[in-house]
Amino acid sequence: MVPYVFAAVAVNASRPAVVLSGKSAMNVSRIIGGFLLPLFALLLCAPAPASAQGSKWWQDEGYRRELGLTPDQSTRLEDIFQKSLPGLRKQKEALDRAQSEFDRLVERGDDASVLEQVNAVESARAELNKLRIVMLLRMRRSLTADQWAKFTALHERDHGQPPGPKRP
Repeated sequence: MVPYVFAAVAVNASRPAVVLSGKSAMNVSRIIGGFLLPLFALLLCAPAPASAQGSKWWQDEGYRRELGLTPDQSTRLEDIFQKSLPGLRKQKEALDRAQSEFDRLVERGDDASVLEQVNAVESARAELNKLRIVMLLRMRRSLTADQWAKFTALHERDHGQPPGPKRP
C-alpha cells in the first residue's frame, strides 16, 4: 500500500441535521446507514495527507538519508508531485462543488435529487482517488525495492502503521 500524499476529504459536522418524514426518510436512512456512514468511517480512518503532516517525505532530510535517496530521485519525486498537483486540485474542487450541491439539496429536502447527487459526489471522489493513486504508483516506481521496504518500515515507525489506509 502507499501513503496518502494529498487531498483528504473532510465531513462537515457544523451543518445541522435534516429531518425527513415518511417513506423518503427511510430511503435516505438506508443510503446513509448502508453506504455513506461506512464510507465516512473509512475516510476518518485514513491517514492524514502529507500537507497535514507538515512536509513531503521525499524532501525530509531524515527520510532522504535513511532511504538513501539520490538527488535525482528526490527531484523526480517532486516532479511527479508537481505534475499531478494541478489535476488533483482541479478534481478536489469538482468534489467540493458536488459536495456543496449535495448539501444544498439535502437542506432543501429534495430527496430524488439528493439520491442523484450522491452519484456525482462519489464519481468525483473516485476520480480524485484515481489521480492520487496514479501519482503514488509513479512515485513508488522511482524507488528501488530496498528503498520501498525501508520506506514502509520508516512509515510504520513514524506513524505506527504500514503505509495506506488504517487497518481495523
